[in-house]
Amino acid sequence: MFDEFVLAASTADLSEEPLARDAADAVEFRMDLASDPVDQLAAYDGSLPIIVTNRASWEGGEAEGFGRFEELTTAVGHDHVAAVDVELSALRGTAPEGEQSHATALRETAREEGVAVIASVHDFESTPPVETMVDLLADAASEGDVAKLATTAETKADALALLQATEEATTDGRRVATMAMGEPGRHTRAVAPVYGSRIGYAPVDPGKATAPGQYSLETLRELVDRLSGE
Repeated sequence: MFDEFVLAASTADLSEEPLARDAADAVEFRMDLASDPVDQLAAYDGSLPIIVTNRASWEGGEAEGFGRFEELTTAVGHDHVAAVDVELSALRGTAPEGEQSHATALRETAREEGVAVIASVHDFESTPPVETMVDLLADAASEGDVAKLATTAETKADALALLQATEEATTDGRRVATMAMGEPGRHTRAVAPVYGSRIGYAPVDPGKATAPGQYSLETLRELVDRLSGE
């Protein structure tokens, strides 16, 4: 699915999927923000493939406890689900106790179902040095099919560092998705695909952004397409 750039429309309500079809390549379903997420998946009859995310509270989401893994395990069995987002810390055993066994079991189930695994890292405080980000992307790429890194940019230099790390990781043959959160990093959401980032995120409803600095879906589609020459 991620051989080329994928623009994912983020939502906690799958009934919004028709609103995303003209601009998006996929839907990111934020199960941790959704009402009755398993039922929503069972009722889904849209045309866009789904990336399921059930973000843990310890990494910026609202999901508590190990029940999120049960929901994700159910989710990856649905035909429309093409990818699942799993925190790198959970896969690596550096998350709260008990997370790793659940995360690795989910990854095994996903691969049995032919569902891609996005191993994700979120830094809500800073943008690490380039070398650190390249190492994080390498670690995430070794645990999943796509390595996702979202940092927080406080300066334009932070944004530039993220783009450099993206280019280096891509040159090393890794499949990555990168973005810098916050206003100084806002443009990276449009520019990072030029350097090899494979996934971009934008809310279906601009009033329900799921991360700081997101563009509207239509704006990000236009920017990415213009910069890629399409």
